[in-house]
Amino acid sequence: MKVAILGAGSWGTALSIPISDNGHQVWLWTRSQARAEDIRRCRENARYLPGVRLPDNVYVTGEITEALDRAGLVIFAVPFKALRQVAEACKGLIKEVLVMSTAKGIGTGETITGTQILAQVLGASAHVCCLSGPNFAAEVSRRLPSATVVASRSPWIAEEVQSLLMTGRLRVYVSCDELGVQMGGALKNVVAIAVGMSDGLGLGHNARAGLITRGLAEMTRLGIVLGAEARTFAGLSGLGDLVLTCTGDYSRNRRLGLAVARGQSLKGFVEETGLLVEGAYTVSTARELSGRLGVEMPICEEVYQILFRGKPPLEGVNSLMWREKKHEYVGLT
Repeated sequence: MKVAILGAGSWGTALSIPISDNGHQVWLWTRSQARAEDIRRCRENARYLPGVRLPDNVYVTGEITEALDRAGLVIFAVPFKALRQVAEACKGLIKEVLVMSTAKGIGTGETITGTQILAQVLGASAHVCCLSGPNFAAEVSRRLPSATVVASRSPWIAEEVQSLLMTGRLRVYVSCDELGVQMGGALKNVVAIAVGMSDGLGLGHNARAGLITRGLAEMTRLGIVLGAEARTFAGLSGLGDLVLTCTGDYSRNRRLGLAVARGQSLKGFVEETGLLVEGAYTVSTARELSGRLGVEMPICEEVYQILFRGKPPLEGVNSLMWREKKHEYVGLT
């Protein structure tokens, strides 16, 4: 099968490896023709995954129509905020094919997830699913053992994509909880920023474990109210991705938290590193959703106040610690 991957960032590039290992022809699309030519010439994406050589059956193009032509699977590997724009560029070019979102973000309107955006823009003929899990692109691209989840409300779609992606180094599970898998992938980034702040302040392992556990409770509460399954948040796309992003050195969200603990602003971090930090966008939308739906998300609230209202991180810690007494499982049963 020909597979089109729209977005030649770290994750889009990494996904081309297992798919090509399965013998499929992969076309990797980037907006920049000059960048496409550079990747073709050196056979590696030096900007995002230096030292990782692309297999011979991975082709790179700056023309989206060339990437999409006769593709049986189209993977949208672009940031959440760019997803609708790229989908609009594909409108009319994608019909009766498998379509997958890897975006780890959420919105606040009627279409809050990546798959909802793709279904709305591309129409009923697009067979939509999503991919999320505890996966650093650098490790997947180097064929280190990893596990992930493909989710779709139509089981056959998830199973079809599972077969296309699964290798001896990438184990792919399927789920029907399309919403829950995407909510976990987005919300864990907010918690990872909080954990980065805690670690940067030297608050210890107890604080880290507490934030991860209570962060998972927040994620699950919001997911349940929106219609997701609670058990999804105990799986790879929930707890698994949460632990990885909160503790792994590749995590951009954790790195942001560490920088903020040192006194750096969100704007300063982005300008210095040039990194897109999904959690910094998700915290605003998650806060808006939780407020509208009446879901308590105190960690999310404190991260928002620190990033966008200038609240000192230690004051955020005190606000969390001195909250009123609670039962551990409120909103989870």
